[in-house]
Amino acid sequence: MWFSKSKEAVLYELEVDPSRGLTEAEAQARLKKYGPNKLKARKKKSVFQLFLAQLQDWLIYVLFAAVVITLIMGEYIDAIIIIAVIVLNAVLGVVQEVRAGNAIEALQKMASPKALVRRDGVVQEVDSETVVPGDILVLDAGRYVAADLRLLESAHLQIEESALTGESVPTPKDASITLKVPNTPLGDRDNAAFMSTLVTAGRGLGVTVGTGMHTEVGKIARIINTEEQIKTPLEIRLNRLGKSLGKFAIGICVLIFGVALLQGRDLAEMFLISVSLAVASIPEGLAAIVAIVLSIGVTSMSKRNAIIRRLPAVETLGSVNIICSDKTGTLTQNKMTVLKYFNMEGEATVKPGKGNIPSEDARLLAKAMVLCSDATYANGEGTGDPTEIALLMLGDDLGLDREALNRESKRIDEFSFDSNRKLMSTLHEENGRYTVYTKGAIDNLLKLATHVQEKGQVVPISEQHRQQVQAATARMSEQALRTLGVAYKPVEKVICAEEMERELILLGLVGMMDPPRTEVKGSVRKAKEAGIRTIMITGDHKITAYAIAHQLGIAECLDQAITGQEIDDLGEHTFNEKVRNYRIFARVSPEHKVCIVRALKAQGNVVSMTGDGVNDAPSLQAADIGVAMGIAGTDVAKGASDMILTDDNFATIVSAIEQGRNIYNNIRKAVLFLLTCNLGEVVTMFITLIIGWEAPLIATQLLWINLLTDSMPAVALGMDPGDPDVMREKPRDPNESFFAGIAGWRVLGGGFLIGLLTIFAFWFGYYEHGYSPFDDNVPFATLENARTLAFMTLVACQLFYALAMRHPTKSIFQVGVFTNKYLIGAIVLGLALQLVVIAIPFMREAFNLKMLDKNGWFMVLFLGLVPLLVNELGKIYLRVWRRKIVDQ
Repeated sequence: MWFSKSKEAVLYELEVDPSRGLTEAEAQARLKKYGPNKLKARKKKSVFQLFLAQLQDWLIYVLFAAVVITLIMGEYIDAIIIIAVIVLNAVLGVVQEVRAGNAIEALQKMASPKALVRRDGVVQEVDSETVVPGDILVLDAGRYVAADLRLLESAHLQIEESALTGESVPTPKDASITLKVPNTPLGDRDNAAFMSTLVTAGRGLGVTVGTGMHTEVGKIARIINTEEQIKTPLEIRLNRLGKSLGKFAIGICVLIFGVALLQGRDLAEMFLISVSLAVASIPEGLAAIVAIVLSIGVTSMSKRNAIIRRLPAVETLGSVNIICSDKTGTLTQNKMTVLKYFNMEGEATVKPGKGNIPSEDARLLAKAMVLCSDATYANGEGTGDPTEIALLMLGDDLGLDREALNRESKRIDEFSFDSNRKLMSTLHEENGRYTVYTKGAIDNLLKLATHVQEKGQVVPISEQHRQQVQAATARMSEQALRTLGVAYKPVEKVICAEEMERELILLGLVGMMDPPRTEVKGSVRKAKEAGIRTIMITGDHKITAYAIAHQLGIAECLDQAITGQEIDDLGEHTFNEKVRNYRIFARVSPEHKVCIVRALKAQGNVVSMTGDGVNDAPSLQAADIGVAMGIAGTDVAKGASDMILTDDNFATIVSAIEQGRNIYNNIRKAVLFLLTCNLGEVVTMFITLIIGWEAPLIATQLLWINLLTDSMPAVALGMDPGDPDVMREKPRDPNESFFAGIAGWRVLGGGFLIGLLTIFAFWFGYYEHGYSPFDDNVPFATLENARTLAFMTLVACQLFYALAMRHPTKSIFQVGVFTNKYLIGAIVLGLALQLVVIAIPFMREAFNLKMLDKNGWFMVLFLGLVPLLVNELGKIYLRVWRRKIVDQ
């Protein structure tokens, strides 16, 4: 590792003289050898390839089989409808795929377009793509680092690395040190600079040790490239369902045709009926219904600040049981803030805004911090070091007029910050008087201070004063506050820099941190109540991370925190076993983040990962749901995510999970409804044919019923309003099938009940005319009457039964009969279409129907309501049974 080698050793290996740099000829030769300094993107699939990939699904294969069968039967309209469903589903998928996969392109855009390079002894500006290993790069404030560097020189150099490390403050760099630990965390490599990070202060010189894909950003790009796209639980479940339905349809078709063959029936007619029943047993509208429901959910979520990039990800949200969150900018405000200050009057908490009533000593402390600063802050926007911006905000909070202060106190000279002294001093002239203000490490100030400011008086510093200051520093440090001391001294005249930091008067110190977002604590608690665990993954220090996590209710003790170094020491196998014990992962690299996500997933968890930096991109892609911040997030993070938060609000994630649960429940309702209806048709046909009756439904009637119930009611169920109690439930098992719990029994019970009621209606049609289905030589008018009753009853049962599917335990009155207007409309429209078919003569003839008498209509209405009533009685029993269990 370059950072663990001396400057001389690195320069020797790279064969370069830092005073002259590479020659232009050598630079060109190395460019051919190492390639351009840019990131390689994964080869993109064409739109046609993406379209074909959408068709590689078992449910789609079954639908293609249905197309072939309907074409053989001459049912061209049905074939066209099924093809439209297939194409619509594929097009929706392609649109989502085209929007995805831009993570590497975003990384490429982040690379600096220009770099200052020393070649042939001359500093020149070149395109960053032409930088090669061995190039000497010049760094100055405001410039992005063009490649990975081993620093050779540094003067007050600070680099903002939050996108890579997650740290909220710029990292001071020191070229003189050599790190001996080969696996030093990224954020602690103080003698190195990394591609795509920003120089915020000072200047430096470095030798290029890595370009393109061999940089730290390149490693992230490589992880993104190699991370396989995972299927969501919904996609897996639908694929399994498609296989099962395909096998079931083929089996039904063969079985019924075989029975007809043994019974000596008309083979041509029975072939048509058996194939029609096979088509009817496949809910070909399922793929389109799922896509429609997901699209509706996406639209709804976008209005609530959550943009979904992949449709199936909506459903996956509903089964999330772990939220892995980055700290900086996600759980915290990504804004350093002074929370406490200490002077000889004691410790005080800073209230945001103008609610503070500071003493004169406290105002002097804030004044010193404001004047001894190079930052600016106005109208909510700041420039410069985040720490200094926080000190300016402290001045505002304590009621200082910073503009007047800067006008009245003119800066004469300064002694710039130095990493050895860890101090900064400025000399100011005010009304003919001169004052030095010094801020920096409190330990260093205590060594230089000879006096303290106490209750408006300057008194000699005593051992008791020193102990008070050290105790205050320790208390703040235990709370993960970053401490900064400040002192001053009046002088008679302009003095040199070295004299500024002698015989100082200590004013006190401040404690600052990047504070948590105010709304996050409530969201963490709400997630916990819903059985969702929140985990913090950050590049920041362990103590700092724990302090935030403890405040938010994420962790209870420090034992629940682990660092990246400790993860490496444990080893992969041991870590995978112990990962469930931790709530905080601190000082981690991008590789660690991916490792953590994979370890959690290996234990059967459905993991959501939130983040905003470049360093978060691989883990966002590895997670079941990657959630990027829309405001503070980098394009790389957004490109690698499944969902983007437009308000960067952690609470929106919990809200999105709630919506995801409701959307999945709606999809499940639609699936179970379709399968119940189709089972009812299968039961009707199978039992009647087995016992030797005439077919109660002909092919055209079966296809009409299938078309009617596979569309409007199912889609309307998918648009059901969300259940307000959904977050009181535990997360769904990711391996749970659609038929878990009592759902499978509901499908079987509902399907058999609908089938038996339809068979009874068919029998009643014979009985009404004085015949039995077992009789020979039954008039065709009687058969038509029986089939009409079966046809109308089956549709009525299915349409009314849709109301019962809205909730597994709540009655239709508890959920509200008219709260889903789409479903009421679908039922009314379905019944109206049935009346049109039977009322219009040519339609009636086309479907071989007969106008029913008064008894027939009464029977249709009564039998049609029975499944709904039985289901409602069953819900009452379930509610009573569950209450008894709770009481026990």
